[in-house]
Amino acid sequence: QVQLVESGGGLVQPGGSLRLSCAASGSIFSINAMDWYRQAPGKARELVATTTSSGSTNYADSRDNAKNTVYLQMNSLKPEDTAVYYCNAEIRTFQDMHIRSNYWGQGTQVTVSP
Repeated sequence: QVQLVESGGGLVQPGGSLRLSCAASGSIFSINAMDWYRQAPGKARELVATTTSSGSTNYADSRDNAKNTVYLQMNSLKPEDTAVYYCNAEIRTFQDMHIRSNYWGQGTQVTVSP
């Protein structure tokens, strides 16, 4: 009933930039938060940025509430930023307006390499 679809990943050279998008669709009553995580090979999934704060000045998270979309602007990328980037959203649906559930997108690959 709810889908999160990420886009914008790809191959970029070190020092380059990428802008990821995550669009939520379906039977959405409200969205409490939309955040970005990433998972590198052999590593645990980690929080990258939230809609209220970012742990790094290289990431800027912005949200378009009208479109149920969140963006992640990544600058000065490094090879260690290579990972699958996932969108996570805490959503209430019309079917369960009193319950906040977590939804994940399918992920988008970001590869930083010369």
